[in-house]
Amino acid sequence: MRLSRYFLPVLKETPREAQIVSHRYMLQAGMIKQASAGIYSWLPLGFKVLRKLENIVHEEQQRAGHLPMLMPTLQPAELWQESGRYNGYGKEMLRVEDRHGREMVYGPTNEELITDIFRSHVGSYKELPLTLYHIQWKFRDEVRPRFGVMRGREFFMKDGYNFDLTKEDALHAYNRHLVSYLRTYERMGLKAIPMRADSGPIGGEDTHEFLVLAETGESEVFYDSAVTDLHLGSRVVDYDSVAQCQAIFDEWTTPYARTDETHDEGVFVEVPEERRRKARGIEVGQIFYFGTKYSESMNATVDDGQGNKVPVHMGSHGIGVSRLLGAIIEANHDDKGIIWPEGVTPFHCGILNMRSGDEAADAACDAIYDSLTALGLEPLYDDRDERAGAKFGTMDMIGLPWRITVGPRGLKNGVVELTCRRTGESEELPPQQAVEKIAQIYRDIQ
Repeated sequence: MRLSRYFLPVLKETPREAQIVSHRYMLQAGMIKQASAGIYSWLPLGFKVLRKLENIVHEEQQRAGHLPMLMPTLQPAELWQESGRYNGYGKEMLRVEDRHGREMVYGPTNEELITDIFRSHVGSYKELPLTLYHIQWKFRDEVRPRFGVMRGREFFMKDGYNFDLTKEDALHAYNRHLVSYLRTYERMGLKAIPMRADSGPIGGEDTHEFLVLAETGESEVFYDSAVTDLHLGSRVVDYDSVAQCQAIFDEWTTPYARTDETHDEGVFVEVPEERRRKARGIEVGQIFYFGTKYSESMNATVDDGQGNKVPVHMGSHGIGVSRLLGAIIEANHDDKGIIWPEGVTPFHCGILNMRSGDEAADAACDAIYDSLTALGLEPLYDDRDERAGAKFGTMDMIGLPWRITVGPRGLKNGVVELTCRRTGESEELPPQQAVEKIAQIYRDIQ
């Protein structure tokens, strides 16, 4: 990918409407453009990252045994009326009428629609357990959308739904989702803490939110610092193992961690004082167990094998995919721009030609570009006829984790400069060694 042929409308001025870092940098880096309040067009660079996040979510959901599907953005209002949520959801839900006078809603979530699908096709306990999920655009008509993709009206979300015969089975599904979410966030370079939360309009008995600590977070959170030392790492997880999933759930939820809605000062003071933390967090996902709330109201039952029709136990589990992009930037940036973690970077490496038009520099950049692409990596080659300062500024703003700088002076000595965006450290290497080092970095994070 050559920057001279790419659509990257980098802004030199700081956008006035941007109140937080992620919104400002996404606009400046040419990742998004506002179409209307809280609604954005995703430009090539932003769309590329969004797709990377989506793919990670898909991979981890399917690793946990969950089945992908796709539901529509518009849903018939009668399903929401049947569940009893049509009037209770409030003005956040956009209601429309089609040309035949039928009431429709632009789905803010999909509990009703998935329950209707389930009851139409599943009738026996033998077909359980079942977890279906999709990643789809949602709409919630926020009164005051702000903070860019962090609190927009239209957003890209993964929502999944489990159907189980018993409460015990459904709680295993709950734990399974918690584990798969932890792995998802770690792959994205995020520390997301599961915190006891409030269920809100979704309802249910059990719910945890996953929050990324950041000064710009909307939620006030209280936690035991011991939870921030936990990592899944490369451990192998058997998602069918009730005991293993329960053990990981206990490991991550035993240390105190709660949002302000569920905070209990009486319990919090039992945490050793040196480990008590109060901070702000960005919600990037939430899991719910709500029992038979929807299956009873919508008659989603199965034969239990003893001649009885029983309502299934359900839960729903969401990840804000577009919101995640903003959260990653909030947690990974400096005063020059974004710093992408390797797992989600839009391009694996930037190639910066210090003297476009110079025969040796052009040839060396082309060779590095070809070597990286032959290894299955995606470099972004800045081949523009621009001054060096502008090229460095663009690379810093868009935040690629590694940069190879090629110039006539270094080439005379047989070297190029390899720079780490996060630390700013550079080293001079022969071109092929720089390529091999980049390849090894990405092999190590697979």
